[in-house]
This record gives sequence, structure tokens and C-alpha cells, in this order.
Amino acid sequence: MSSTNASEKTVSDEQSSTTTLDGLEETVEREPAARSACPDCEGRIVTKDEESFCADCGLVVAAEWVDRSPTLADLGKVGNAEQSIETVDPLRTDKGLHTKITKSTDGHGNPLSNEQWQKFQRLRKWHKRYQFGEGRKRTKRLNEGLRDIEMIGGNLGLPGHVVKTAAQYLRRASEARLAGGRMAWEALAGGAVLLAARESRIEREAIDVDVATYTKAPHERVCAAARKIRCELGVDTVPVTRPNAVMTVVDALDDDAIPASAAVRTWRLAHYLMKLGDHEPVGPGTSRLTIAAAAVYGADRLTPKKHLTQGQVAEATSTVVPTSTSRISRYNCELVDAYEARHETKDPGVILDQEPDTLH
Repeated sequence: MSSTNASEKTVSDEQSSTTTLDGLEETVEREPAARSACPDCEGRIVTKDEESFCADCGLVVAAEWVDRSPTLADLGKVGNAEQSIETVDPLRTDKGLHTKITKSTDGHGNPLSNEQWQKFQRLRKWHKRYQFGEGRKRTKRLNEGLRDIEMIGGNLGLPGHVVKTAAQYLRRASEARLAGGRMAWEALAGGAVLLAARESRIEREAIDVDVATYTKAPHERVCAAARKIRCELGVDTVPVTRPNAVMTVVDALDDDAIPASAAVRTWRLAHYLMKLGDHEPVGPGTSRLTIAAAAVYGADRLTPKKHLTQGQVAEATSTVVPTSTSRISRYNCELVDAYEARHETKDPGVILDQEPDTLH
């Protein structure tokens, strides 16, 4: 018994050991040797917090945990290394970890006989039925959304990492059950691509229009879906869609709608209400332009002298995005209530006198 334990300990020590680098415990991968050497300087590979890097030159070898055990190809179990393991793909509903049943060849690449071909047809049919699991209907809708993301990314020529990030956003949206009501899966797929493109800082003007061109949903619904994903899932690192939404509404208003003496303070307060609406959030499944219109009207309501009516704001905003007085009234009340809840007063001077740059 003791000899067995000693043998296991020896094998374990050969595979990995623990060292201390600047007082921190790290795991040094030692086996297999061919996979633990730095490709640049042949230095040792250190694994820490799901990141593997060279202890000598600092080259990051892998930014996530990788199974370094021998593959079936290394053990000589299969002839084709590509068939020994399948990669994880977020564009697959089951993460790509399922058996691929080919159409015309077997596992060794040999052609199928008629009898084998019919058998494989039946296997594919049953495999497809069981592939989606218990939540079959919802998983099928997710699968269709992932195909939409692939299609949008292909038509726009987006990098692969952007498409996969969009797929991850859509998965999280599915888990949070954001689809439903006026928020369709098609719009969520376009919104996920738009968020992923903005996160990657792709230098392309009117990226939201480009994404909406190949999305099975109108432009405004795509922008609303992107805002819903961003607000509901807490994706605060991604730049907002329509960053100049307030000024777009302001430009749509008549020049003499608000006197020049009160205009600057009203616009500044509207910008703050817009940030507050993104932070709370207010109307997460609504176009940011509609919330911006409510913010402009709400800012005018908070100031001592009132200059705007709901009809004026709705008519001006409708030249850019379809909206109504009822929606402006609803979101205006929510924005004002959020302002009062945060500052315990409706006094606009709390913000205008201090002129804060960001939400605290």
C-alpha cells in the first residue's frame, strides 16, 4: 500500500509542483515536457489564475485553463488527430461538445455503404432531437439566434472573436430570459452583435446601421435590444449605443422651444437623467432615443420654469424614431422618481451647481 502511494506521489510530482514567486503560490506544469516549454525561450511555464505564462520572458502562453493530458492521438488510439477532440464553440447550443455524425464517411474517412448510410441518417435524426435537451423549444430559438449571429458576422466580415463574444451575450440573454414580449430573438441577436462590435472598438461609422441591415429586425429594435442586454446583464464596460441621443432630440426641437438663458442648464440636466436611466435602468428594452426624449422633458419639468410640452417633445422625436406622448410621460415619471430616490429631493441644483461628470 505504501509503495503504491509513493508511486502515485512520484507521478504527481513529475506532472506539477508548487513554487513561490514573489510570495505567491503558483503551479509549475512540468509534464508532458513538450507542452511545458516556452515556444520563444524554452523557459518553464507557470500557471496562475487560469493563465499560463513563461517565468523567464513573461510570454503568455494561454489565457485560460487547458487540459494538458495526452490526447487520443498522442496515445495512438486514433489515426486522425483532428477527430481526437472537439473544441468548445459558443456558437453551438451544446457548446460544441457533442459527437459529429458525418454524412458520407465513417470515423476513419471511409465511404459508407447504403446500409450504413441509412443507419447514420437515423442516428442524425435522433441526435438532433436529443441535442437540445429538456428545454427543447427555447434551445431551438437560441440555436436560431446563434445562426443569425453567424450570418450577420459573415455578411459584415467581422472578426471571429467578435462573433463569439456576441454568441456569449446571446447565451446570457437567454439564461436571463430577456426574450419575450416586444423583444424578439432576432432583435437580441442583432443587439448582441452590436454590443460585441462596440466592445472590440471596431473603427466603423454607423456600425448600428450596418448590423441592422443584416438583422431580421428593424434598426430601432436592434438598438433597443443592445440597450436591454447592456442594462439587464450589467455590461457596463461596453460603450452605449447612441451616445449623443440627448443632443439628437435637442436638435429635433425648434430653436425657440427653450430660451437660450435656460437651454444650457436644461440640456445638462437631461444628460444626467439619461445617465441615470442607463444606470438604474429605466426602460431597458426601449430605444435610447425614446429615453432621451423623456430625459429632456423630465429636465424641463425639474427646472423652475416649464417651456416644453409632451406633445412638442413627442412630435420632434418622432422625426427620428417613432414615439408617443404616453411613452414620454411614463419614462419621464420613472426618471424623475429615480432622481428623487437618489438625491432625496427634486431640486435640480443638486446636480447643476456641482456639475458632476459621472454617476456616483
